[in-house]
Amino acid sequence: MQSKRQEISVNSKFIAYTTAAAVGMGAFACAAMARDQVKVAGSSTVLPYANIVAEQFGKTFPALKTPVIESGGSGAGIKQFCAGVGEDKIDIANASRKIKDSEIADCAKAGVADIVEVKFGYDGIVFAVDAGAGDWKLEPKDLFLALAAEVPKDGALVANAAKTWKEVNADLPDWPIVAFIPGEKHGTREVFEEKIMHAGCKATGADKLLLAKAEGADEKAKKSAADKACNKVRKDGAAIDIDGDYTETLARIESNKQGVGVFGLSFYENNKDKLKVATISGIEPSLETVASGKYPVSRPLFFYVKKAHLGVIPGLKEYVEFFTSDKILSADGPLVEYGLVPLPDAERTEVQELVKAGKTLATAAK
Repeated sequence: MQSKRQEISVNSKFIAYTTAAAVGMGAFACAAMARDQVKVAGSSTVLPYANIVAEQFGKTFPALKTPVIESGGSGAGIKQFCAGVGEDKIDIANASRKIKDSEIADCAKAGVADIVEVKFGYDGIVFAVDAGAGDWKLEPKDLFLALAAEVPKDGALVANAAKTWKEVNADLPDWPIVAFIPGEKHGTREVFEEKIMHAGCKATGADKLLLAKAEGADEKAKKSAADKACNKVRKDGAAIDIDGDYTETLARIESNKQGVGVFGLSFYENNKDKLKVATISGIEPSLETVASGKYPVSRPLFFYVKKAHLGVIPGLKEYVEFFTSDKILSADGPLVEYGLVPLPDAERTEVQELVKAGKTLATAAK
């Protein structure tokens, strides 16, 4: 008799729990109806790509509202994403890096147990010269010493006065230093700063000198100030910001046969008759070397989807499928035109299948 009473008690608790869970999900579904717009936050690098997709999504699906895309950085976006499930929580986090295990654990603690990871391309740039020029072999150190506002000399930082590429590396041509680089509003400026300027800053020891003179309330603030200083380029005409598309950079190279230009990989691939690409750290850029991570001036780009919101927030499922469609992600799509290095065809198909199946990351809660 006692065993039967215990069974009834356990069953009652189970029914109460499942009823409460169902009521909670039902309440979320009802509340979500009050929000009929997808909400996205995160990486400033992914922001322009997401904005392009959101704009085209709005035109393609006039019955659905255009998603709201906000920036703030990968870490901040993932933190918002991991705050929980519900109408007042964002649906997608954009990221220029892979989500950390600790962040997955934080998500799980807040009830975000099912996360769909979508890799949609690579952020990568190449350095190229006129097709008639000789071979160029560059290191991040060379580019930093040529383009940085301040460079180390005899243990101190001095204003960059280098006039030719040969001055920074005897193996480079005796050309005047003129480089056409991504403007500050361009989608690839961040990868230029991180993978070239910051890497070169460290390789030359300039980072330590900049840290020594950095100002800030604490060590973290000083480190942040030094990192920003590493990215500063000279303003004497040697480093020229290009805010337009890569056709503008190509036109500059065509009018200055001794100029060095920064291009997206896909643009270069389509203009090999006009351009010769430089190796970086001994690696020639290609879809294969970018996708494998061997080419150093690239990184994968992601967005993370809250699976619990799929089918609840109007337009979310459609937005994710649209973002990963051939129309958007193929080599002749709008994101590649802006500067994205596309996924190889096989990898793009794999991502599309992952999205269709709703495959999620393994979480710390499982």
